[in-house]
Amino acid sequence: MDHFARLGLPAALDLEPASLDRVYFALQRRWHPDRFVAKPAAERAKASAEAAALNDAYRTLKDPLSRAVYFAELNGVELPGDGRTIDDPELLMEAMEAREELHEAGSAEAVDALAAKARDDLESSLSGLGSLFLRDDKPAIRKALLRLRYLDKFAEEARARRMNLERSRA
Repeated sequence: MDHFARLGLPAALDLEPASLDRVYFALQRRWHPDRFVAKPAAERAKASAEAAALNDAYRTLKDPLSRAVYFAELNGVELPGDGRTIDDPELLMEAMEAREELHEAGSAEAVDALAAKARDDLESSLSGLGSLFLRDDKPAIRKALLRLRYLDKFAEEARARRMNLERSRA
């Protein structure tokens, strides 16, 4: 059963966060292992497995990027290897240049500016995914998802760079 079906939601790129939360918490209450303590071992095992599957589904669908990657996989879009490998020369150059800029950023403000640009780009790219899915343009979806993963990873690297700068100034 896929994550959308497990939560009783339509398979869609866009989900209302409040609806996702509401459905998840209702199902989690139903399958929480603590409710099955006095039940036979088979029922306890089933409840535990259901709760774990619900948690996995919720984690995946709660994050817009994880949801987009999952939705793409359901729609037959294949990502390379671990999904983080950049096999697009243009994107690879963009990533290398951005990382060099981040490495050279000498202040928290400079890092924040780079991170804000990446966040804006990420949000813009996420909102453009819907039209690619409507056209069923698998190569474009794949390329967009690889770029989104790079932007997400860059945001993590920017947070780490900022923390290092703050520590060195303290």
